[in-house]
Amino acid sequence: MSVLMLVAGLTLLFFSGDWLVKASVEIARYLKVSTLVIGVTVVAFGTSAPELLVSLKAVFSGSPDISIGNVVGSNIANIALVLGAVSIILPIKVKNKALWIDWSVMMFASLLFYIFAYDRTVGLIEGICFIVLLIIYLLWSVFKSRLDSKKQGEQIKEPTLALWKAILLLLLASVGLYLGSEWLVSGAKSIAAALNVSDRVIGISVVAFGTSVPELATSLIAAFRKETDISIGNIIGSNIFNLLGVIGVTSILKPLNVSLQIIQFDVLVMVFVAFLLLVMIIPLKRGVLTRWKGAILVALYAAYMFILFAN
Repeated sequence: MSVLMLVAGLTLLFFSGDWLVKASVEIARYLKVSTLVIGVTVVAFGTSAPELLVSLKAVFSGSPDISIGNVVGSNIANIALVLGAVSIILPIKVKNKALWIDWSVMMFASLLFYIFAYDRTVGLIEGICFIVLLIIYLLWSVFKSRLDSKKQGEQIKEPTLALWKAILLLLLASVGLYLGSEWLVSGAKSIAAALNVSDRVIGISVVAFGTSVPELATSLIAAFRKETDISIGNIIGSNIFNLLGVIGVTSILKPLNVSLQIIQFDVLVMVFVAFLLLVMIIPLKRGVLTRWKGAILVALYAAYMFILFAN
């Protein structure tokens, strides 16, 4: 029953995240917002919505390690597993040298989270700080995207769904995300108890992988369409939202207790993987995430999972 709940939760989160993005894009088109702005805001939020719902559910059900582990594990999986797997299938070319700004924000957010969590508690003040930083980042991203849109003379696409259908799809996606997070967390907690492993391990592995599925789907589609900047940009944007948005909102609503293992090992792995990504895509205007680099990232993720369960 626990496994069924876990699978059902993962499936519902995947489809609901996809519906949320589709509905939001359609509504944004009715509001005459460019696709560049949609990509920076709607897609990043939509693919991170499962992490937010799962983390909120976990922390309010007395499992803060699932909540924190979900975010940290998802950020590691997004780079090491998702980008690694995508680049093995199709090498990812980096064409946008401005990507270093987004990477810098991601690295800054990662280091700031480490500093805030060092005393093993992330509370209201830290949460507000994260949300303020997220708002500043989003405003800057929207401003930059609108500026790029004007330079490129981008035409705003017409909506393909009726407004009432888009709103209905948005409501269905929201309900689906809520139910999916309920089932996923309940199933994960039961499995952790049955296998005698910690909430931290389940949160970083199974739950984090499940909430990274939307990023995997989005990056694969973007790579096959040769929109490689979207593929990497989506991952970096999602990681930023996970740290600043998910941890920010969750810690404002309820202070998060962080286990010593997460601070001393998992967060450091997250920072290392983020740094490794920059090394692999330099120079940013001609960089390529090749198949062998992707293989290194996937092998690193496999080794991390082995260490996680071995301990």
